[in-house]
Amino acid sequence: MSLITTHNLSKSYGPLDIFLGLSLTVPPKSRIALVGVNGIGKTTLLRVLADIESPSEGKIQSAKGLSIGYLPQEAELASERTLWEEILTAFDKLRLQEKELQELEETMSQTEEVNEDDFSRYGNLQAKFEREGGYTYQVRIQQVLGGLGFDEEDYGMPLSQLSGGERTRAFLARLLLSAPDFLVLDEPTNHLDIQAVEWLEGYLKNYPGAVLIVSHDRYFIDQVCDHIWEMSRGGFETYRGNYSAYLNQRQERWERRQEIFEAEKARLENELDYVKRNIAGQRTSQAQGKLRRLSRRVQAIEQLGIQAIQGKTWAEISRDVQTTTSPLSVQEAHHRIKALQSPVNHHQPLVLNLRTRQRGGDLVLRTKDLEVGYQDSDWPLFSAPDIILHRQECAALIGPNGAGKTTFLKTILGQLEPWSGEVKLGANLDIGYFAQAHEGLDSEKTVLEELWEVEPKFSEGEARSYLAQYLFRGEEVFKKVSVLSGGERGRLALAKLALGDANLLLLDEPTNHLDIPSQETLQAVLADYKGTILLVSHDRYLINALGTQIWEIDVNEAGLEVFDGSYQEYQAQREQETNTSQAEETATEEKLTAYRSQKISKNRAKAKERRREARLVEVEERIMELEARLVELGQKLADPPEDPGKVRMMGQVYAAAEEELNTLMREWEELIL
Repeated sequence: MSLITTHNLSKSYGPLDIFLGLSLTVPPKSRIALVGVNGIGKTTLLRVLADIESPSEGKIQSAKGLSIGYLPQEAELASERTLWEEILTAFDKLRLQEKELQELEETMSQTEEVNEDDFSRYGNLQAKFEREGGYTYQVRIQQVLGGLGFDEEDYGMPLSQLSGGERTRAFLARLLLSAPDFLVLDEPTNHLDIQAVEWLEGYLKNYPGAVLIVSHDRYFIDQVCDHIWEMSRGGFETYRGNYSAYLNQRQERWERRQEIFEAEKARLENELDYVKRNIAGQRTSQAQGKLRRLSRRVQAIEQLGIQAIQGKTWAEISRDVQTTTSPLSVQEAHHRIKALQSPVNHHQPLVLNLRTRQRGGDLVLRTKDLEVGYQDSDWPLFSAPDIILHRQECAALIGPNGAGKTTFLKTILGQLEPWSGEVKLGANLDIGYFAQAHEGLDSEKTVLEELWEVEPKFSEGEARSYLAQYLFRGEEVFKKVSVLSGGERGRLALAKLALGDANLLLLDEPTNHLDIPSQETLQAVLADYKGTILLVSHDRYLINALGTQIWEIDVNEAGLEVFDGSYQEYQAQREQETNTSQAEETATEEKLTAYRSQKISKNRAKAKERRREARLVEVEERIMELEARLVELGQKLADPPEDPGKVRMMGQVYAAAEEELNTLMREWEELIL
C-alpha cells in the first residue's frame, strides 16, 4: 500500500497557479527526487505533501498512522538547549521508558520479597526498551552528529551560539534520528561538505522509510534516488531510476515527442495543401469538411499539446478543449500551423558562451615546495607536492569546509602570498575568477552597471539583450546587487566571467544556487571550453564530468594529494584502498583473535594442570589420613569395647572411611595418568 496518494492535486495563490491536477503516489521505501527550475513550485509541493500547507483542490490520502518529517531549506532551531540536549529530544519516548525502568529497579531493590507483577512489568518493559534501541540510542546520536560534521566538543554548545548552517545540520540530525515513516527533505545537502554528503547518502540508502528530496546536487540524487519527479511549465512527469537514468529516459521522450510533433505538423500541412488545391474546385465540399476537421485539431493542439490528444477520439478531445464553431480561413490555418510550437524544450533557460581570447602556453601552472596559509599564522593550512597543470586540463580541488580551498585559489591569483614556496603561472594567460561569495560584485550597483564594468562599449539595448541570456529580463536589469538572491548573483557573476574571454578559469563553487537545468548548461559549456580550469566545487556530478585531475586536501595530514584521473576513478581507488585496509584490519583482527584464542587455550591448559597438581596433593594427603585412620580403627575393633552400640558405630565409621579411600584411590589413578 502506498504511503501517500494524491488525486488532481492543485495549489494556487490567488490567480497564480503553482501546479494543477497532480495525481501521485509515494510507495513504501521509495527514494524520490523532485527536480525542476527554480520558482517552478517544488518547495510548495513538498509543503503540501508534508501537510504544512493545504492544497487548493484535490485530495491527499495517507496511510493510517503515517508520521512525516520535514526539513525546510533553512531550518532554524530556536532553543536554549545545548546541541546534545536538543538531539536527545528525538528519543523523548524512549527516555521515558528508560526512566520508568530505573524507577522500577529502585523499587524492586528496596523490597526483600519479589513482587511478581513488578517483575513481569519490568521484563516486558525492558524487552520493549531493548527492541526499540534503548541501549544504543546515545551511540546512534554520536554516529549521526559525527556523520554530519559535528565534533564532540560541539555537543555542549548552546544552539544560540551555532551558525545558521550548523543549526540546519542539527535540525537534520534530530529529524533523521526521529525516523519518521516519510522524510521530506528540501535541499538537505546545503551546509554539508563532501564527506558529510557521502555519509548522508549511505544513511538514506539504508533508511527504513520513504524519502522525498529536492536537491540541486545531481550526484547525490544519482546515488540515493530510484524515482524522479520532474516539474516543468509543460507539466509533471515521473521517471523510474536514478538521475542518470532520468537523463536518458528524458532524452528518449523528447526525441519521440519531436518525431510525433513533426509527423503531425507534416500531416496538417499536407491536409492544408489539399484544401488549398480543392477549396474552389470540384471537391469543394470535401475540402471544406477537411478544413473544419483541420481547424479543430489545430486549436486542440494549441490548447492541450500534441501529447494530450494522441490516441484519443474527437469526442474525448472535445471534453477538454474549446473550439470555434466556424472553421479557420485557409490563410489563418496556414499561419497557425506554422506557429505550432514543439512540445520538446531542448533549450535550457541559461544561455552561456565561454570563449578564449588567445591560446595560452602548454604549461599553465607549476608549484615548488608550496605551503598555503596566512603569513601571520604560525602554521600553514596545508602543504602541496610540486604540481603541474597543463593546458586544457581541469583540476578539481576538493576537501572539507575550512580546509583552505579558497585560500589556495587566492594564492594562485597572487592575492595572497604563499606561506612558503612558490607558484609559477604559464605564459599568455588571461585569468577569469568566479568567487564563491561574489566579492567582485558591488552591492550598490545595478545589474546593468555591473555588466558595463566589464563591457562599457555595450549600448543599453545590447547589454539588456546579453543579460536576458542570463535570465535578467525587463526591469530586473535595474535591480541593485544588494537585493539579488544567491542564484541571481551567481548568474550575474557568470555573465561577467563570460565576457572576459579568459583561457584559465578559477571557479569557486560555480553551481551554488543554480537550479539543475542551469547546472546542466554550465557543465555542457565547460566541457566544450578550450581553456584550462581549476575548479573548487562540492558538485561531484560536475567534478566527475570535467575533472582530469583530483586535488584533495587532507586536513588530518595537512597536505594536498594529487590523483591523475577522473573523480569516478578516484572514488574507485579510494574504495579499493578502503577495502584493502578493511581486509588488512580483518586479517589482523583474525590473527589477533587466533592468537588470543591460542593464548587462552594455553592459559586454560596451564590452569587445568595447576588444578590437577593441587588436587593430586590434596588427594594424596587425604589418602594418607584415611589409611592412618583405618589402621587406628582396625586396632580398636581388634579389641572392641563392651558396649555393642559403640562397636556398631565404630564399624560404620570404618566402612565410611574405607569407601572414601576407595573413591579417592580411583581419582588418584586418574590424576596421575
